[in-house]
Amino acid sequence: MDIGLIGLGRMGTGIARTLLRAGHRLTVYNRSREKAEALQGAGATVAGNVGEACRGEVVVTMLADDPALEAVTFGRAGIVSSLSKGSVHVSMSTIGVALAERLADEHAGAGQGFVSAPVFGRPQAAEAGKLAVVAAGPEEFVRKCKPLFEAMGPKLMVAGTHAALANAVKLAGNFLIGSVLESLAEAMALARKSGVDAQALLDFFTSTLFDAPIYKTYGGLIVSGEHEQVGFTAPLGLKDVRLVLEAAGAKSVPMPIASVVRDRLVTAIARGHGDKDWSVLGRIAAEDAGLTAGKK
Repeated sequence: MDIGLIGLGRMGTGIARTLLRAGHRLTVYNRSREKAEALQGAGATVAGNVGEACRGEVVVTMLADDPALEAVTFGRAGIVSSLSKGSVHVSMSTIGVALAERLADEHAGAGQGFVSAPVFGRPQAAEAGKLAVVAAGPEEFVRKCKPLFEAMGPKLMVAGTHAALANAVKLAGNFLIGSVLESLAEAMALARKSGVDAQALLDFFTSTLFDAPIYKTYGGLIVSGEHEQVGFTAPLGLKDVRLVLEAAGAKSVPMPIASVVRDRLVTAIARGHGDKDWSVLGRIAAEDAGLTAGKK
């Protein structure tokens, strides 16, 4: 397929490499051109602007937040004005439900398709083609994009024909990840302060009660204190939890744990950890318990 991809952060670059390996013809655009040029050796064509990235059958966006996606989608030189009728915009960003609904309406009004397809997985999974994709949108457009999703990873959930459903799933999932981070952080602080070896405890838990990748990956980062290995920064985590609370408020759904996770991420950023992985919540819990970072 002829695909455009806009947004070459850690996740976008990994997705680009996966799509190129799968044999798709890829045109890439990024505000910082050097990130796009770095993919030329892998076979990508570099677009000079958003419009040039919208000449294919599908344009994929992987951008940091709602304002970034709005900036490239709307306006005279945006995706809506550049994409041809019948072509599809696939948004893989973690965005608010309200923006997903607006995007679906705007694209439909222009005779274009819109599919929300946020993903679960860190940058390493994006590059390895091991993401989990959640897609939603009109059946014909989801079906058209299925080869792309299958290239990105082995797991695809089609949430329905209403695009914003996929965003609700993604926000629910990121809320669960944030909750796991905070609970792991508190549990390890308690164990360490009680004299229990944190690594031994993590090995025990992740081979019995909590034998899941999310506990192993983030538990390992919390125990080691290696929060400089950034897969997802604390500010991005805070952005997502705020979107969770926004979506919950719109549906009158109380989410008190989400409020706790939001406040802990605010604390992390206030203490100067805004450049670190959001597993830095482990350091915050340790500091609050009077412990130093790491296993001791």
